[in-house]
Amino acid sequence: MDTIVEAFKEYLKKEKNYSLHTLIAYENDLQSFHSFNELNFAQESIEGVNYSQIRSWIVFLVDEGFSVVTINRKLASLKAFYKFLLKTKQIELSPMLKHKSLKASRTLQIPFSEKEMHLALDPVMEGFEMIRDHIIVEVFYATGMRRAELIQLKLHDVDLNNNTFKVLGKRNKERLIPIIPGIKESLVSYIEERDSLQEVIDEEYFFLTKKGKKLNNSLVYRLVNLYFSQASEKVKKSPHVLRHTFATHLLNNGADLNSVKELLGHSSLASTQIYTHSSLAELKKVYQKSHPRNK
Repeated sequence: MDTIVEAFKEYLKKEKNYSLHTLIAYENDLQSFHSFNELNFAQESIEGVNYSQIRSWIVFLVDEGFSVVTINRKLASLKAFYKFLLKTKQIELSPMLKHKSLKASRTLQIPFSEKEMHLALDPVMEGFEMIRDHIIVEVFYATGMRRAELIQLKLHDVDLNNNTFKVLGKRNKERLIPIIPGIKESLVSYIEERDSLQEVIDEEYFFLTKKGKKLNNSLVYRLVNLYFSQASEKVKKSPHVLRHTFATHLLNNGADLNSVKELLGHSSLASTQIYTHSSLAELKKVYQKSHPRNK
């Protein structure tokens, strides 16, 4: 199995331009499915499985407590793998041919209000970590970056002369996001603190720990959660909620959907439209206040 999976990963890397993170996720999904088949069907190869075996794996994943979103992602890995085997003529029919994604109930993301954002960003900060945490929250709110995009941000990606962030998004797709005047001063303050660190190990990365190392996912999640613990009573306080807040506030203040789509790095408008529910609520208020028949 190892040889064929390596060929599949090479195909995804060169032909599809997938990131290393995605390649690892695909490999883990295939390995998980392979182990399941070995244990339950004594089958050493996953090239010749049938859909009933895939269905059994789905049942197993549900019983293990995986969410519908996670299961669908794992099945997408299988679908891509068998599509590759078809393309390279290693199988004649994909066992995923008639599979339909499991239906997931969409969880409504509640953005922070403008008041909550003001409260969170109001305090004056001192010291490297406090200044860094403050600008991280500011950058999330001012740009709508994904957590992984912020962590991967390089020093040369922050151009204060041209006022742009160069962001590497999904499938290694680059986009430029403007640096708004409101956060430039904070960025300068952070850079001064960063330059004063005694040791810098991961020097190419823009955001660092106090030991000079690249940030990790859990640290960024924790600092955002802690940052809003005093400013908001919402249960969900995460970088993704800040991304949602960025999009919602732009739409509420008149930005068009296509512009928000480009800023978020979405490949289609359908992905951006999930952020319009709050804007619709705001629109209803304006409508009720403004329409002559409602006065």
